[in-house]
Amino acid sequence: MKTFWKHVMALIAVSHLALAGPALSQALSPAPATATRVLVVVTNHADYPSRADKTGLWLTELTHFWDAMQAAGIDMDIASPAGGKSPLDERSLGWLYLDDAARAHLRDPVFMERLAHTRRAADVEPSAYAAIYFTGGHGTMWDFRDAPALKRLAQAIYHQGGVVSAVCHGNAALLQLQDTDGRPLIAGRRVTGFSNLEEHLSGVMSQVPFLLQDAMEAAGARYEKAWLPFTAFAVTDGRLVTGQNPQSGKAVAEQVLALLRAQPAAALN
Repeated sequence: MKTFWKHVMALIAVSHLALAGPALSQALSPAPATATRVLVVVTNHADYPSRADKTGLWLTELTHFWDAMQAAGIDMDIASPAGGKSPLDERSLGWLYLDDAARAHLRDPVFMERLAHTRRAADVEPSAYAAIYFTGGHGTMWDFRDAPALKRLAQAIYHQGGVVSAVCHGNAALLQLQDTDGRPLIAGRRVTGFSNLEEHLSGVMSQVPFLLQDAMEAAGARYEKAWLPFTAFAVTDGRLVTGQNPQSGKAVAEQVLALLRAQPAAALN
């Protein structure tokens, strides 16, 4: 008799589990693996050839992307070609360009410590990242284009199924990247980046070692830009996301997040 009632209770328990439906099944199942980290790359270069003011990282190109990723629960690390301090472009700290969020980061000692002690790119393991993001600032025109350590990281992340992204002058890092056939990664791809017109309007065209728009087009890219200079514009082509100018960091982040959410976790880890 006891055995009979044990069987009855077991059947009742099973029926309750069945009635609970998908909600209980989801609660009891392990959460699916998700892409957990994005590698953010910043410049180490601070000097123009003949200008007295300093270049470096354009701050909001980092903070706008950073804040969007943090809001989505994505962890990030900061690296640079040489490691150590990433200088801030002096003009990016002016009242015209800073917003309240960027000012909050400037007051955050933990955030500023990360910028003062970035990881050296050669020491970073690319398999830990679902995406890489190259920030801008004119400094990147000197230390992003011919940078073997950055090339290794970006190509590895891309070829393992991850996302490669950049904004403004940070797109200089894409010029050296190659696909598995040895062709420029951006050849035939829709991209954007700091335009020749914006370079002229910024007043430093005579200082930069090359013009980014011209270099991207010379590599075979299908370059696009916004109708108006210095307005937000970003382009996605496959797993390649590019933003045009300092106003485009958030747009790049949103498009990167869309790709990370759409892809199977296994392809991103």
